[in-house]
Amino acid sequence: MSNTIAQLEWRYATKKFDSTKTLSRAKLDVLKQAFNLTATSYGLQTIKLIVIEDKTLKERLVAHSYHQKQVVDASHLLVICIQDDILTADVDKYYENIQAIRATPEDILKPYKDGLVGMMAKKTVEERQQWSKNQAYIALGNLMTVCALEAIDACPMEGFMPSKYDELLDLKAQGLQSVLLLPVGYRAADDDFSTFKKVRQPITEAIIEL
Repeated sequence: MSNTIAQLEWRYATKKFDSTKTLSRAKLDVLKQAFNLTATSYGLQTIKLIVIEDKTLKERLVAHSYHQKQVVDASHLLVICIQDDILTADVDKYYENIQAIRATPEDILKPYKDGLVGMMAKKTVEERQQWSKNQAYIALGNLMTVCALEAIDACPMEGFMPSKYDELLDLKAQGLQSVLLLPVGYRAADDDFSTFKKVRQPITEAIIEL
């Protein structure tokens, strides 16, 4: 078995974290960089990652997480957010960044930029938000895989009250909305779920080869 598959077998949605263990700065930096390197449609990053270590703040968030203790017991709580909307200014900023990093001439970039601006303009605000949410799920999957490879325990969570999180974290002032949570840290020794065998379809049923 390859090391990658072994680590994916090792990972599980951690139900109980060891609250005495903390991720190192180096491990945390890997997760931050992994988030920033996540593939997004057109390369337009309309998602943000909030990293919460403060214990008091995490304790306040538990009530808005249906009292799931992973939120407070994990070393860090990662909150994946989307922008309230995608503006022309966001597209302009993205292409300015391309030009600065790659020195690509403006005349080459302009047709692509105009096309992206036009595509976004045809969508409703709700459709643009859903487009961003799709990117958030890509980021979540990427972070979960990186966690497995780095031997970091994690628990992907949709079960929380986004409006309460947004209020407590003052996200509206930043033009953001919370959509997903990922507590990260190290499993507790007495988390029985860590010993459960994975339940998956046989490869022959899950994969179609043509």
